[in-house]
Amino acid sequence: MSNRQTKTDVILIGAGIMSATLGTLLKELVPDWNITVFEKLATAGEESSNEWNNAGTGHAALCELNYTVEKQDGSIDISKAIKINEEYQVSKQFWSYLVKSNLIRNPQDFIMPLPHLSLVQGEENVTFLKKRFEAMSDNPLFQGMEFSDDPGKLMEWIPLIMEGRTMNEPMAATRIESGTDVNFGALTRILFDHLKSKNVDIKFKHSVDDIKRASDGSWELKVRNVDNGTVEHHTAKFVFIGGGGGSLPLLQKSGIPEGKHIGGFPVSGLFMVCNNPDVVEQHHAKVYGKAKVGAPPMSVPHLDTRFIDNKKSLLFGPFAGFSPKFLKTGSMFDLIGSVKPNNVFTMLAAGAKNVPLTKYLIQQVMLSKEQRMEELREFIPNAKSEDWGMVVAGQRVQVIKDTAAGKGTLQFGTEVISAADGSIAALLGASPGASTAVSVMLELVKRCFPQQLKAWEPKIKEMIPSYGVSLLKNPELIEEIHTSTGRTLGLSKELQPAI
Repeated sequence: MSNRQTKTDVILIGAGIMSATLGTLLKELVPDWNITVFEKLATAGEESSNEWNNAGTGHAALCELNYTVEKQDGSIDISKAIKINEEYQVSKQFWSYLVKSNLIRNPQDFIMPLPHLSLVQGEENVTFLKKRFEAMSDNPLFQGMEFSDDPGKLMEWIPLIMEGRTMNEPMAATRIESGTDVNFGALTRILFDHLKSKNVDIKFKHSVDDIKRASDGSWELKVRNVDNGTVEHHTAKFVFIGGGGGSLPLLQKSGIPEGKHIGGFPVSGLFMVCNNPDVVEQHHAKVYGKAKVGAPPMSVPHLDTRFIDNKKSLLFGPFAGFSPKFLKTGSMFDLIGSVKPNNVFTMLAAGAKNVPLTKYLIQQVMLSKEQRMEELREFIPNAKSEDWGMVVAGQRVQVIKDTAAGKGTLQFGTEVISAADGSIAALLGASPGASTAVSVMLELVKRCFPQQLKAWEPKIKEMIPSYGVSLLKNPELIEEIHTSTGRTLGLSKELQPAI
């Protein structure tokens, strides 16, 4: 045991993409602040940010049908798609700034250009997709989107999906070339290497066991060395809890009122991975379908080209599952341990409301490999079982809270919970997560550091030219950002890899 005590300006809990992004932002805004990072695993980006634990889609709402909802009058609401797209443009601007400033290098190690497609079957779904296309294609954020229900054109776009298919019902797709594949695991590691060079103290294999308010208003953390069990005490003026599914238990330990009446529902996942290089080479896109009835939005089926370790891969999924763990490396008691007197009724209400979801998850858990292959064959009719293996994907914890929609409402977005004085904040939730990390962390900065914000704004605008500006109202800025980030990040069409 040790009673060692250390004081610092900022503590970041969790070495994932969110802490990496916030740490990098703060080091640009206030280089003299001391920052310490605690991560219970051995390296950065091993949990939710890991490249095998997420879809790697640069979520810009180009292909994700759950971000565009058909209203009762038949019109398509694209407001959420616009918001997510604008937030992704912020991420690209920040990454581009880091590359141009030589703070990070070789953007091809974490981002690659890749077409994004939405694919539907059936007359009703084709009608929906066409209306969605009409609503989005006139918008400058989605410039270049194409629609086709012609089998010949679809064969040109997605030959692996169309080959050997009997056209028993109508099919249609939208395609946009400006999509990306992002290796968030690689990006996380790159950013932490940069932070290390800026004298950020990164402590791996250190688990934060407790967190409480000190008498002077700062935060005191009890930190355990995973290897030898020694305990240290660290204090900081500001703490960010960015531990993925592990954030909720630490938020609860902080005791802030804003963390009460909030629960979490864990959802695990599996991806099928193609082990036949010849099949992998036949596909070059991210293709998203429609979620099945009762499925959570994060379970939208998609067939994804991925670039992992500079090698082209092909994944299909996700298949949802259930585990009471809040992290892939968590405990079987995480879920039951998160139920507190202040959130028990919120959790019970969520259980009563989400019986179809529970039923869906049970069905998914019970699927055999051949049953999963049958779902894959809805995308690739000629798929062979011997060409595909399974990989366990990341663990996500969906936020449960009381809202205007009722008690125990399941939230599918990303949410920042912060204390009234801005001294501590936690990131909860999942999708679209990593893709919008920069916008989420800028919102956290605005909320937690209001007194410094005005002085910081010129630097923020240098890093993110669109900061404080609606891209939708400035189409010329959209074009400028697409051109500049495309050139810096290697996303311009002339720089795209050959298929």
